[in-house]
Amino acid sequence: MTRFTFDLKARDGRARAGLISTPRGDIRTPAFMPVGTAATVKAMLPESVAATGADILLGNTYHLMLRPTAERIARLGGLHKFMNWDRPILTDSGGFQVMSLAGLRKLTEEGVTFKSHIDGSKHALTPERSMEIQALLGSDIVMCFDECPALPADRKRIEASMQLSMRWAARSREAFGDRPGHALFGIQQGGLDEELRGQSAEALRSIGFDGYAVGGLAVGEGQEAMFGALDFAPAQLPEDKPRYLMGVGKPDDIVGAVERGIDMMDCVLPSRSGRTGQVFTRMGVLNIKNARHQDDPRPLDENCGCPACRNYSRAYLHHVFRSQEIISSMLLTWHNLQYYQDLMAGMRAAIAEGSFARFVANFHAQRAEGDIVPL
Repeated sequence: MTRFTFDLKARDGRARAGLISTPRGDIRTPAFMPVGTAATVKAMLPESVAATGADILLGNTYHLMLRPTAERIARLGGLHKFMNWDRPILTDSGGFQVMSLAGLRKLTEEGVTFKSHIDGSKHALTPERSMEIQALLGSDIVMCFDECPALPADRKRIEASMQLSMRWAARSREAFGDRPGHALFGIQQGGLDEELRGQSAEALRSIGFDGYAVGGLAVGEGQEAMFGALDFAPAQLPEDKPRYLMGVGKPDDIVGAVERGIDMMDCVLPSRSGRTGQVFTRMGVLNIKNARHQDDPRPLDENCGCPACRNYSRAYLHHVFRSQEIISSMLLTWHNLQYYQDLMAGMRAAIAEGSFARFVANFHAQRAEGDIVPL
């Protein structure tokens, strides 16, 4: 069986281009992972997501364990068969969603007990249970169970959380065991503190993982602070393993993250924005519900090859959005996902050619010159 491997193909400054190989297919990096929270990327067929150029999807452990349950998915053949996606899937550990439940959860050394947001039923999630759920789902890339405090938070709180996450990382590693063809990623914590993140990276290295995530960012600290942390955090992680920035983000977040050495990212933004009428283009973000589009015969982006741009005008897309037609969510989500994958492909090519700095300059210049207000 093909094992999980990472081949670093090119560097340009701190930006990296590589190839992750798995039994279910290759993942070209830098990679953006569309989010299929409940075993579906909303408003998209799996083959439509694949057509945008996505090599991998993200599934959500917390939501799937509650409904329809990991055990049911396993009985039905695993998550890939269940959702009709034959390419790699990464599942998060469920930790972030559980930590977001505020008054509905209780945190201990053992793990977290919480009430379901769906029906109030009680559940427990530990490193061992998270590994069990993700194994039942059949995830290709499994994330270790961690705690992610919201920012801002004082250093004492960040340090205690990081140390707990490292203890949970060791338990996750032990519970994961030896699963050829499947990978386990550790998650670096430490907030915006370089010293704490260094300690976290050292602990993760000593445990040993197939890849490493930069966690605990994009949780309220703002782009400037996030980039400040990314100026040191990725370099603290092993050079020969994939680096995954969790929950990011906007196009300029993504470009800035790749510029600082990140290989993988995920975010609900392109699909969520498609459903609310926000459209990403090379020139910035437009809001399709605005009256300025009602008589506009142009495509959303004349250089985009998605069905929305090939076959429909801004006027039509404005009409179906304002009329609350389902096709609006389908077409706008498809376009946004295509934009994100085209952005990743452009960065991969630029890194390989040694022209990444020029790519970044052109990216920002196009958006500055556009007549669209950036998001």
